[in-house]
This record gives sequence, structure tokens and C-alpha cells, in this order.
Amino acid sequence: MCFSATASFITGGVLTVVGAVTLKRAVHTAGLPFAAIPLLFGIQQLVEGVIWLSVPYETMQVRTAATYIYTIFSHVLWPIYIPVAIALIEREPWRRKIMWGFSAIGIVIGVLLAVLIATQPLTVVVGEHLIYVVTHHYEWPMMILYITVTCLAPLCSSYWLIRLLGGLALLMFIVTYWFYSVALFSVWCFFAAILSTIIYLFFSSKRALPVAE
Repeated sequence: MCFSATASFITGGVLTVVGAVTLKRAVHTAGLPFAAIPLLFGIQQLVEGVIWLSVPYETMQVRTAATYIYTIFSHVLWPIYIPVAIALIEREPWRRKIMWGFSAIGIVIGVLLAVLIATQPLTVVVGEHLIYVVTHHYEWPMMILYITVTCLAPLCSSYWLIRLLGGLALLMFIVTYWFYSVALFSVWCFFAAILSTIIYLFFSSKRALPVAE
């Protein structure tokens, strides 16, 4: 299979290590949330590995719990967390104001999706890929806003590596939607998790971040 428990656990393990090292490189407290992104993606991938393993062992309670945890990461955490983490390290005031605007949108999207997850049936279909099934109202408007806060917000950063991260994330969304639209969130999060290693390079090149001007 293209993706599997092995792929999820290997990716999760590597990102956990990379995330821990990245956190140590964050000098300023304001940079810690952004530095923690690889670690959080690592945890998310490990959770997805648990979902894969729950199939042969037929542990439905474990699968259900892991499915909710994974979906909270993918649907709720990222649209809120990413623009806030970038805003905290933005050095140019006018760009920082834009980031906080993205953050406000992200909070609204995250809260709405959290309500849907809490009130609507949530299941995962296991096949060649993992397909997370949750009822979405106004699916496309919410998807566009989700992309706006997770991909376009980084593109507004004054740091070129963060802009690169946003551009590649947007590109991988398009590729994933084209080839894996049914399993969009699972596959896109897998690629986004790998892309988060760019954050290690970011902190390696900027050991003292100017967080304000």
C-alpha cells in the first residue's frame, strides 16, 4: 500500500526527534509554538499509525479514540495554531496585523469544525488509504477558509523559508486533491508533516529571531 502503519510510525518517529531538536533551537519564547509544529505533526502521524494497527487487531475502541484525536489535529488544531504561531514570530508590524487577522479566521473555522466533530458521526474507512468521514456543512467555503489560514498565511510572512513552507503546502494540497481527493486530509497531512522539517532549517538559520520592531 502507498501509505501504511509503517509509513505513519516511521514519519512520526522521525518528526518527533526533529521536533525535539527544533524546540531546543528556539531561543525566544515567542518562537516555541512555531518550533513545536514538527513535534505535533509527529504525534499526529503516530496516532494515525495506531489507527492502521487497530484494523488487524479489531480494537474498535482504540480506533475510535485515535480517529477523534487525529481529526482534532487535522480539522481543529491546525487552522487555529498555524497562523497564531507565525504571528508570534513575525518581525514586521503590518504583516503581524495580517497574521492576527488570519488567526481570527482560523479560530472561527476551528471552533465550527470542532462543533461538527462533536455533534456529527465520525468514522474512518480503512482501505488503501485512511478516509475520515465527518458531515461538513458548507464544505467548500470552509475548505477555502481552511486553506487560506494554513497556506496563504505563511505566504504573507517576511521570512522566505516560511513562505516556501506555505507555497509547498498549497502545492501539495492541489496535488493531493487531484490524486487522492477521497482521502484528502490523511494524505495531505502526511505530506504537510514531511514539509514541517523546513521549520528545523528555519531555526537553524535564525537562532535569534527578531520578534518585534
